[in-house]
Amino acid sequence: MKRLLCIVSSMNQGGAETFLMKVYRQLDKTKYQMDFCVSDNNKGFYDDEIISMGGKIFNIHMKSKNPIKCFIDIKNIVKNEKYEYVLRTSQQSLAAIDLLAAKMGGANKLIYRSSNAGIVGNKLKVFINNFFSFLPKTIPNVKVAPSTEAAEFVFGKNSVKKGKVIILHNGLNYNQFKFNENVRIKIRKELNLDNKKIYGHIGRFNKQKNHNFLLDIFYEINKIEKNSVLLLIGKGECESEIKNKIRKLNLENNVIILPPQSNINEYLMAMDALIFPSFFEGMPNVIIEAQASGLQCFVSNKITHEANISKKIKYLSLDKSAKYWANIIVKSKTERYDAKKEFIKENYMVEDVSKRFIEIIFM
Repeated sequence: MKRLLCIVSSMNQGGAETFLMKVYRQLDKTKYQMDFCVSDNNKGFYDDEIISMGGKIFNIHMKSKNPIKCFIDIKNIVKNEKYEYVLRTSQQSLAAIDLLAAKMGGANKLIYRSSNAGIVGNKLKVFINNFFSFLPKTIPNVKVAPSTEAAEFVFGKNSVKKGKVIILHNGLNYNQFKFNENVRIKIRKELNLDNKKIYGHIGRFNKQKNHNFLLDIFYEINKIEKNSVLLLIGKGECESEIKNKIRKLNLENNVIILPPQSNINEYLMAMDALIFPSFFEGMPNVIIEAQASGLQCFVSNKITHEANISKKIKYLSLDKSAKYWANIIVKSKTERYDAKKEFIKENYMVEDVSKRFIEIIFM
């Protein structure tokens, strides 16, 4: 059996982690296994499922607190468990050092998967990331990204032009997300939102996702549509800031916050539209999943157009006002659609993505 060690911060519901789990579920476990190296001591959202599928989870020191111990941890795990294949998923250049540790531990296939097209942080963090940008270009011998933008951000435009980066889509189980009216009714009843217009957002509560502007947009929408509700699903470091803004705008009765959900497909079916004004994204899983659910998406023009699988996404500029966004959203039709043909054509079906993943990693 061939085993892949994946190095991540934690196995929670982030886009990169969710992608790995979608692929992992598809693998023939008698031939391939995926194990995970995490630096978060708290239990991850996917931990139980990983264990149930025969995967291992290793805890290591956080690089930001003790980089030397982190390096030694990875090296020893790779050496003791005799890993030949190691994957690091991140958008930060210093993360590539983990692959150097893996190499010193004996791994010979070093895969770096870019997971985003930007980073959140102060000027020092951006400077450090730029200063060490040569690391992900030189240490890994396999470079993977979910979109051209994510590839260029981590590996550089020249690497993409020269075909040194493999674009591997964030595939999904289409039938799991295909719209179901009965499921929609069930979730809306559970939320006591039977007769409401539900606008949604799913994602970590951090600066990248631009919740501040999202709330401004919804504030304008709610002026026009009094029966509208904003459903926010996620958690993160900006949660208290977001709640304060909700109170400031007097939207307590119109905004619902839920923690990450295991049945996110069902919540997408309950929504009437998705609003996604991120400052940047690699290839947002949520937007792909929303399109599989036939949900109308209004997204920022900073998000890659490669995400527009259904050709139904509406891109809006972040330079435009919240009122402008709101008017466009309210006036738009939000009927469901079926994009299965487009998903097959663009190679976003998880079965195809998993086969390609095996070829890239294990062959």
